[in-house]
Amino acid sequence: MIKRLLIANRGEIAIRIIRACRELAIESIAVHSDADAQAPHVAAADRAVAIGPPPAIASYLSIARIIEAARTTRADAIHPGYGFLSENTAFARACTDAGITFVGPPAEVIARMGSKIEARRLVSAAGVPVVPGETPEDQTDAGVQQAVDRVGLPALIKASAGGGGKGMRQVRERAGMLDAIQSARREATAAFGDGTLYIEKLVETPRHVEVQVFADDHGHTVHLFERECSVQRRHQKVIEESPSTMLTPALRARMTSAAVAAAQAAGYRNAGTVEFLLDPSSSNFYFLEMNTRLQVEHPVTEQVTGLDLVRAQLLVAAGEALPWTQGAIAQRGHAIEARVYAEDPAREFIPQAGTLERYREPRGPGVRVDSGVVEGSEVTVFYDPMIAKVIATAESRPLAINRLAAALRAFDISGVRTNVSFLVRILELDEFRTGAIDTAFLDRESAKLVQSLSNQSLSNQSLDHPQSPIPNPQSPVTAAPSSFDPWTGTPTRAAKSAPTAKTRTRRTGAGEGSLVAPMPATVIKVNARPGDAVRKGDVVVLLEAMKMELPLRAAADAKVAAVNCREGELVQSEAVLVEFAKSEV
Repeated sequence: MIKRLLIANRGEIAIRIIRACRELAIESIAVHSDADAQAPHVAAADRAVAIGPPPAIASYLSIARIIEAARTTRADAIHPGYGFLSENTAFARACTDAGITFVGPPAEVIARMGSKIEARRLVSAAGVPVVPGETPEDQTDAGVQQAVDRVGLPALIKASAGGGGKGMRQVRERAGMLDAIQSARREATAAFGDGTLYIEKLVETPRHVEVQVFADDHGHTVHLFERECSVQRRHQKVIEESPSTMLTPALRARMTSAAVAAAQAAGYRNAGTVEFLLDPSSSNFYFLEMNTRLQVEHPVTEQVTGLDLVRAQLLVAAGEALPWTQGAIAQRGHAIEARVYAEDPAREFIPQAGTLERYREPRGPGVRVDSGVVEGSEVTVFYDPMIAKVIATAESRPLAINRLAAALRAFDISGVRTNVSFLVRILELDEFRTGAIDTAFLDRESAKLVQSLSNQSLSNQSLDHPQSPIPNPQSPVTAAPSSFDPWTGTPTRAAKSAPTAKTRTRRTGAGEGSLVAPMPATVIKVNARPGDAVRKGDVVVLLEAMKMELPLRAAADAKVAAVNCREGELVQSEAVLVEFAKSEV
């Protein structure tokens, strides 16, 4: 059995793994960047090791630093969690080379399923249908453009190395293709350290259904049923549930059998997820990809099966057989999960950074909260802005939805804006309650939902504990957000009582003001110089924060008067980046 486990991750997943370690009497070792020195996962572990400065590329994405931390602490195994290095072939191989057990599939399996061409070939040979697409050998912009042409429009440009909606862009016409390719590549590199892109034919209005699989070294491969993940915003999952309202018993049997066949064809081991696109009109489904790791939404499966996936991961990694057989795994009741993010729906879902001045998690029958924060924690600009996952379980879907909505209403958060009220509104929609959804459902409804929040002056905090009302997205921003040190992620003295600006301009007031940084961020691209003319909707400056790209667009036709930033520069919240000439009208 594993004696000492190093957890190469942070936040709620690190805490989740630590809890499993306690049950198995495994010593847990946390790693942390300088920004996370006081983070809850550090305090929860038996030991902790500093691995570098705040940027993930120098800490959580550094294979050398993680391996050195494991050697220093004499860890005999590493759990990668999800994100960061969890699907990195080089990392899995480095663990093996160092004589350290990697809690996940073998490096060659990660490589096999990480290659879209190889994965498609494998599962297709196993009788699993696939979506038309290709991974171009020529990864230059021109080479990727040619691949899009071969696949045909509309198409999806996707990060070959990762998931979670990162590095994914739709292309419906040639005009915006180059920008989409470059944007997807930058985001993929920032999130996964790999900018390789894959092209896939866009299937219109599909459902996104995934199957949890598990395999051991003793010839056993099982499935733990499905999760519906169709409620997505720009390909980022927002709400997940099990069972899917779309699957009949016959379709469920076909899809789970295909998932097991895909895992067996890959020579899989440990926990993984096979993702499918489902065409509601025909009940045909297509293999998308296999995530060779634990998923963010794994609690949904745990709640409907009553099984501990992380515990099983550790047992299988130690060479033991799966603790359950296929016949013993049953799907009971309904579970639904919502991801609570520090983001502002009223300002195009811009990620938020700040101190959680008040943080009280909801409690109640059938309510589970997985989080990596406590009251006083800092949400920094360096990492994903997810605060917590709230999971509700009940004997029926309607009751599970009501239970989740009630829990979200009781979630008491202040200090940063969140998407809590937005999540509640999704759960209240008739389309969602009847199951009439697809992967574009939330993108179609987002503007209406945000507007309804603004019209009713609801806070983007807990509905039970309203703070300031959400501003109208079309109005000037009048409340100055918290100011943070971009190097440490900590608030400055002025952050907690930043005054409302009087000498202030519109955030996207081209022609009448300036473009202002909505939060601490890195300038990725500047598309204009003084004297240039810009058109309404043009991306003038592209920022990156919390592993997301933030385009700042011109709100009207205008002429650029001054550019006050340069590419690669870290800018503070409220920094004036571009000034426009005053209108002569």
